[in-house]
Amino acid sequence: MNKILIQLFFLLNFVPSDSISEQVITRQGQVSFFSYTSVENIEAKNNQVLSIIDLSKQEIAISMLMNAFVFKKSLMHEHFNESYIESDLYPKATFKGNFIDFDPNIEGSQTKFVKGTLTIRNISKEMEIKTNIEKIDGKFIITGDFELTVKDFEIKIPPILRPNIAKVISVTFRFEYQPYEE
Repeated sequence: MNKILIQLFFLLNFVPSDSISEQVITRQGQVSFFSYTSVENIEAKNNQVLSIIDLSKQEIAISMLMNAFVFKKSLMHEHFNESYIESDLYPKATFKGNFIDFDPNIEGSQTKFVKGTLTIRNISKEMEIKTNIEKIDGKFIITGDFELTVKDFEIKIPPILRPNIAKVISVTFRFEYQPYEE
């Protein structure tokens, strides 16, 4: 009986299990956006983005508070949150997806696509985003950029302001991941 218990203990504690996943996390990821207009460029940064990657499943999840974007002008921050994004009603944007052909064991740089769903204002859009993934000393840095179309997320722009707001917004991101520890 004791031999069976010892063997069971050994199997549960020392044999790798497929159900245990290797995860990395960042709590201070960076997302910024830029909008060119003839009147005034609009740009903002958010340095409080949470993201986690399950390396064994090649899954990524990102969550960010929309009111954490910092603008050069406080009036832009106010308009962004109250009029366009309506962050009181839709406080978060999320992305959930999977890397395509990503090998987390390769040291150095890889260019890979991540395919998933971006949700802003409770409106979801399927996307495929090209990313650069660097693995240095067991840590991952993921960078990339993509474009969003304002109408895809039903962001209402008053007719008088339409010439001052770009229809396509450039988004860039940078995430530095550390091993996840509970």
